[in-house]
Order: sequence, then structure tokens, then C-alpha cells
Amino acid sequence: MVRMRRCGTTRLRACAAAALAWAGGAPARTDAPTPPVDGPYESLNRFVEALHHVRQNYVEASRTAYGDLVDQALRGMLSSLDEHSEFLSVDEMRAMQEDTAGQFGGIGVVVGQRAGGLVVIAPIDGTPGQRAGLRAGDRLVEIEGRRTEEMGMEDAVRLMRGPPGSRVRLRVARGEHEEPRELIIERAAIRVDSVKNARMLDGDTGYVRITQFDERTARLLDEALRRLESQGARALVLDLRNNPGGLVESAVDVCSRFLPRGRLVLMLRGRGDEQRQAFVTRGPPRVFEGPLVVLINEGSASAAEVVAGCLQDHRRALLVGERSFGKGSVQTLFPLTTGGALRLTTARYFTPNRRMIHDLGIEPDIRVPMSPAEFAALAGDEAGAPHPVRDVQLERAADAIRGVLLLRRG
Repeated sequence: MVRMRRCGTTRLRACAAAALAWAGGAPARTDAPTPPVDGPYESLNRFVEALHHVRQNYVEASRTAYGDLVDQALRGMLSSLDEHSEFLSVDEMRAMQEDTAGQFGGIGVVVGQRAGGLVVIAPIDGTPGQRAGLRAGDRLVEIEGRRTEEMGMEDAVRLMRGPPGSRVRLRVARGEHEEPRELIIERAAIRVDSVKNARMLDGDTGYVRITQFDERTARLLDEALRRLESQGARALVLDLRNNPGGLVESAVDVCSRFLPRGRLVLMLRGRGDEQRQAFVTRGPPRVFEGPLVVLINEGSASAAEVVAGCLQDHRRALLVGERSFGKGSVQTLFPLTTGGALRLTTARYFTPNRRMIHDLGIEPDIRVPMSPAEFAALAGDEAGAPHPVRDVQLERAADAIRGVLLLRRG
């Protein structure tokens, strides 16, 4: 048994030296530390020295393989930059390549990271995740029994994917003080039409919803617009609520349906010239020129925010709803010659008026609050509600368009 003695301030240095000597170490220097030099070799020397100490002295030798230590160091470095940058090991890189090569099942939710947690950006219409009641803003606490605090998005997506018919177990928290609840969701093959619900709201106004931006979105939108115009639509409500985004090129094509050729849609801004790019509208079969209102909410993200911000900046559309999610960054994959890859944020989206989207989102011109529960009930995943839920955002959008049409007639 080792006896500890109280050390007065005058004997502090002597006590510290004695304790280190008993532990087999050297006395600590009392000189002020020299500020580290921000150079590659000096910093690498510091890293190698720390790696050596961990390798030689950590209590569990089985956890100190050089490859494992370096991989974990890379994970820490990338995660310290932002919530979307990450290191992928050789196995993770291989799994990602296998995922993109074939068809896989899933639950149909798009996830993102916010304030250190994994959140649902939006459930996709008609998918198992939406039918199970997942909503925009829900926090994923656990996936298959694994805590998500230190989990990257790629890991989360891989855990939620699997063969159609298999099940995935989630623990989901809603609100700040609610206890997490467990959901067991059966996976399915996710095939979703990105343009849906095209219909007339009244004699002059059409409505169409875009659920995501993919290769078919612009063509499907053309078909919907032709059908609505043949029914007398002279104005349009474009619904981008709970649209988690998709392809930037698809967003440019959609903007091209409402703006003349050559109008700026968005800018990408990174550090180098290769990460700086401007996207402009291109000539579609036909441009819809009638009054336009765009609906957005907290589930509108990425490419959906690009479209909303572009049409707002060009004063082409009135935005109604709530502030969008704020996902406006570009990730590039850099394979490493020694194995694995870096998924690194290399640029951010800016609207034509040079507004940054990331973390800020797009503010609507007319704010109309609507809770996620109300929106989820509209989508039909909370069957059994005693009364139908009013879509107050859509009602406000229709009112705004009627006002514009009246002014034009006057």
C-alpha cells in the first residue's frame, strides 16, 4: 500500500519529481512550453511520438496495432472538420462500392448530422420509414443496437440497408425531453416516382410535388406540366416539402422549366479553381411562365434548397412554409493509394445572390408554421386521426396565387 503525503506549495516540485521517479518516469520540465510549429514535418513528428507512446504503453496491447491506431486517428481528424467529412477504411470502401453496384433494400429515409447527432432529414413518400411514422427532425439514437454518437452517415446508411423483407431495429427520439422509442421496420426495395400528385387545385391553379431529384425528375415534371396546362392551369404550386435533395444537375433542369436560358442557378465555391463552378439554366422543351409558389419546410434539403433559393433570388417564385434544413455542401471521395478513402467536404452551395445555404437554410417569404405531426398525418402515416388535417401551408400558397391572378386580370 502506497501512502500519500500532503505537499505544501513550497514542496510541490519535489513531490512531483518524487512521484514520477517512483513511477519510473522523468521529472517534468517547468519551462513554458514552446508553441508548436505549424509545419508538416514538425507536426508529423509530434504524431509519430504520440503513436509510439500509445503503441508501447497502452494497457491493452491488442488495441494498439499500427493500422488500427492510424485509422482511428484519421477518423478523428476528418470528423473534427465537419459532420459530413469522414475516413473510410478498406472494408468500408469495399462495402460502399458493393452498395452502388447492385440493388438493395432499405427503409426509405434520408439522414444527416446536426449538432453532433444523426437526424432524419426526410422520409421518402410511400416507404417503410414513412409508414412507420418517422418524421423530419427525428434523432436516430441507435441502429441495430449501436449508438450513433460517433457513427458516420455512411455507417448509418449501411446498417439501415439490407435485403427486402429483412428487418432493422432503431431507437428514435423526438423532441428534447421525450424518451427514445424502439421501432422495428421491415426493409423494402425503394422505387419512388420523384414527381407525383399532379392535380388542379381550382380552375386556374395546378399543383405538383417533387419528392426527390433524380435522372427522371425533369422529364416527369414536363409531363405533369403539360397535363395541368391542358386542364387550364395558368399558375402553379410546386411542393418541395420533405424533399431531401438528390442530383444537382436535376435541380438545374427543374429551374430551367421556370426561367429563361442562361440564368444563374447556383455557384459552388471551394478552395481551388476545380472546386469553383457556376450552373446556369439550359433550354428545356418549354418554360412555364405563370405565377409560381414553392412550398418548403425543415425537410427540404440540398437540391431542393438550390431550386427554392434560385427561384426566390430571381423573383420568379414566392416561397411559403418554414425555413429549410440547411444542407448545402459537396463531398468528394479521395481514394488513398494505401487503402481506404477520404470523404471530404470540398465546396459549398451559394444561391445566385451569393447566399450560403449550408447551416442557414432558405427562409420563406411567407412563414406558415406546420408541425411535423400535421405534415406526417397529411402523408397518411398516422391513420386513425379523428379529423382530417388541414394543409394550412398549401391553403396559404393557393391564396397567394389567387391574389396574383386577380392583379393580372385587373
